[in-house]
This record gives sequence, structure tokens and C-alpha cells, in this order.
Amino acid sequence: MKTIDELLAEGVAGKRVFVRADLNVPLEGTTITDDGRIRAVQPTIEKLAEAGARVVVASHLGRPKGAPDPAFSLAPAAARLGELLKTDVAFATDTVGESAKAVVAGLADGQVAVVENLRFNAGETSKDDAERGAFADRLAELADVYVGDGFGAVHRKHASVFDLPARLPHVAGGLIATEVGVLKKLTEDVRRPYAVVLGGAKVSDKLGVIDHLLEKADRILVGGGMAYTFLKAQGHEVGISLLQEDQIPTVLEYLERAEAKGVEFVLPVDVLVSPEFPDLKTKAPANPTTVAADAIPADQEGLDIGPETRKLYASKLADAATVFWNGPMGVFEHPDYAEGTKAVAQALVDSPAFTVVGGGDSAAAVRILGFDENAFGHISTGGGASLEYLEGKTLPGLAALED
Repeated sequence: MKTIDELLAEGVAGKRVFVRADLNVPLEGTTITDDGRIRAVQPTIEKLAEAGARVVVASHLGRPKGAPDPAFSLAPAAARLGELLKTDVAFATDTVGESAKAVVAGLADGQVAVVENLRFNAGETSKDDAERGAFADRLAELADVYVGDGFGAVHRKHASVFDLPARLPHVAGGLIATEVGVLKKLTEDVRRPYAVVLGGAKVSDKLGVIDHLLEKADRILVGGGMAYTFLKAQGHEVGISLLQEDQIPTVLEYLERAEAKGVEFVLPVDVLVSPEFPDLKTKAPANPTTVAADAIPADQEGLDIGPETRKLYASKLADAATVFWNGPMGVFEHPDYAEGTKAVAQALVDSPAFTVVGGGDSAAAVRILGFDENAFGHISTGGGASLEYLEGKTLPGLAALED
């Protein structure tokens, strides 16, 4: 895989360089609530601009239906990128239309432009190779060189991720190189003990990674909504908590495999429960009750791990040499249910281990809860991409960058 440093050594002055970034930031209206993904790709864009490239940045945002939707415009991301770069960033109001062509044609050496949301075009996400290829052809008209640096999208077989690199000279950006390097530390020559913390809502989202990590991890800690399917599989009442009954046979199999392989599988011993889901807009007090994990009332919902589980999980992480964490322990967006996620984050900060926060809600949580990003070994920009890599899958966007 050719790197951006090799590209820069060859010279990019005057060339139109297409950077497939991941600017898929969370928005409240037009306000960005977490700019981590923009900051992650900033060094690649700065290097190219300083070397005299005419930088064309493209990304998706959200899940529009293949047509323009103002709610998913990249305009706020483009504005924030300009603030970070401390320079004007031009913005095209379409992706491959007249605005994009004019904006790119107007770039001088060292200038940066952002084109509108790639997913405003049906060809970006089409499952039809010809339709996707036709859109990639139009994107290729905007550039001379392709830099893949949108790690959060490399698990998607999309036009800008998979098809476009085949049409242009291509290299991996600095962010992708960093992400892949980190993930190799979690899959090859891992320092032990190796602890994995998994949370989030659905156990089905994590089945593949659990299956794969049962061959690699020394202990697996489970929290979040997915924990209740495990508790139910053990015969416990889980009330009205999140539950995927169809996954119970698979979960039981994993628990049995873990025991047979000597992998320690750690589940909550107590949880915070409430008869109703908290109001995340007003953050009104929820007044939860703490109960043992095997004594959840039938009319209550588990919404966070309890204080004893927080202590237990911290102790299980204290002696680890490598830790991977993906998924919050509860509804961290509400202060009454943030302590479990906060406790795991603090345990990683306190640990001497190589710690990786696996993107998605976990990455957002550590920022929202006020942790210093530099206190972690690495915070990934791609939750789904990280998980699929750890499952051992071939990621289309990485395969496309191979020579």
C-alpha cells in the first residue's frame, strides 16, 4: 500500500488531489457536536496543501436517500475544516455538477475545497457495479490523484471508496496508515493480557467480533444493552431491557466456547434500572434504582452497569497490557446513566496498557464526558470498520488501495 509520504516525495504541486475523508460528524441542526473526525484527517489535508496540491475533499454524512437533503449538507463540516486549517475552504453545493467543476477549476496551488455530500448521488452507494462505476468516472474528472483517508468508510463498497481508486493513481492517507497500524497491534503479536470491552445496544452488531476475539483475547467484558441478551441466556429475568431473543442460542455457544478456551467472560453483577427510558433532551433526573444483575424487576429496564460492576471491570482492566473498547456501558448521553461508561474510560486512562477506543459512540463518549484524548493509546475514527477488521474481513476500501 503506497503512502502519502511517498506521494509527497514525488511532488504534488499543481496537482488536483482527491481526498476521500470521513467528515461524518454528529450534528444538532447545523452545529457540530463532535469534530473528532475532521481533526483526524486535518494533518493529511495540511501536508498536501503545504506541498502545493489543489486539494478536493469529499465525504458522506448521514444516510440521505441518494438525493440532496439540506439536513445532511457538508457545509458545516467544510466551515469547521476552514477554522482548523486557518484558511478559507471553498465549498461546492453539488458533488460532480457545475458547482463542483467550477470550484475545483478555481483552486490555486495550496488551496482546499470540499464538495457536497457524496451520498446525495445514488451512484455512491449503489449495489449495481455499472451505476457505481459511472459515478466514480465523474468523480475522477475532478482529480489527478486519489488519497484514501476516510477510515470510517473503508468497510463499504462505495464508489468513492472502492471504484474511484481504480481510476486514479492512489495512496493511503496518514489516518488510514495509523488506523491499520493500530489494528495490527490488536490482531498480530498482541501484548498480553489482552482485554476487550464490548458495549452498545445490540449483541447482533458484535457477534462477528466476539467470534473472532474468542481466539485472541484473554478476557471479554460485556456491558450496554447487549449484556441483557447474555444475562437472559443465563436464565435471568431482564425485565423490559433491550433483548434479542433470537441471538440467545449463539450467545450460549459463545459462553461455552469461552469457558472451553479459558477466555474469561465477564458480565455485569449489578445494573441501574428504571421503568422508563430517560429524556435525553431535557436531561430531567431519572432517579434510577440499583439492583443485582440477576434480580431485574419484570417492569424495569436496565440502562447502565452498576457501581459493583464498575469496580469489577476496572479491576479486570488494571493488569491488562492491551485493551480494546467498543461500545458504551449505558445511556451515557444522560448524566444519571453515564457513570458506567465513565468508569471504563477512566480505567483505560489509569491503565499502563496500550489502549484503543474503537470509534463510534465510544469515541464520542470519551469526548462528551470530558476525557483528554491524549490519555488513550488511540481513538479510532471508524467503529464499524474497526470491528470488521477485527472480525478478519477484507475491507473494500483498504483492498482498493493495495497495488
